[in-house]
Amino acid sequence: MSKIVEIYTDGACSGNPGPGGWGAVMRWNGHEKELSGGEAETTNNRMEMMAVIRALEAIKGSPKIEIYTDSKYVIDGVEKWLKGWKARGWKTAGKKQVKNQGLWKQIDELIVKHDVSFHWVKGHDGHPENERADQLAVAAVPK
Repeated sequence: MSKIVEIYTDGACSGNPGPGGWGAVMRWNGHEKELSGGEAETTNNRMEMMAVIRALEAIKGSPKIEIYTDSKYVIDGVEKWLKGWKARGWKTAGKKQVKNQGLWKQIDELIVKHDVSFHWVKGHDGHPENERADQLAVAAVPK
């Protein structure tokens, strides 16, 4: 039996930049775990990335991982931009420093340790796990 972990992530920010939060719902073999956290001064994109990072850090062993996110930034970063950024020494095609470089490096280090697939879901569209990740993220925004 192959072990699959489903992860649903979301980020939230009150102002951009401003206080922000992230949330993740993890499911495997009939179990569920919720994670969340926040920062006083951040951006929405950083919170989307932190949800993915913290969820991947919580994985034990080497299961197949399916990550569901409403962040095109995260998906495009992983699937389209990461390889080029690394080849150019963490510079964009326009020769500028990659924004959120430290977080992208963390994601890169974590995804090479696992068999990870990313899936986009439309945010705020009634997807139950995405809605729950959003609730966790909003609740984690520092007041």
